[in-house]
Amino acid sequence: MSSISDKVKGAANQVAGKIKEETGKLTDNERLEVEGAAQTLKGKVQGAVGDAKDAIKSGIDKL
Repeated sequence: MSSISDKVKGAANQVAGKIKEETGKLTDNERLEVEGAAQTLKGKVQGAVGDAKDAIKSGIDKL
């Protein structure tokens, strides 16, 4: 998976997770709220993986 793909999927997961989390809060659905928080975290990790891939590629290109 490319760094751009990781970043896009990460951003999508963050948005979807936030929506679930807020919907869970509004409807007093704790399960949905927790699922949303987990999906948001997953998105942040995916974005970080994309950033790491960019950093590694940049380091290799400098060699």
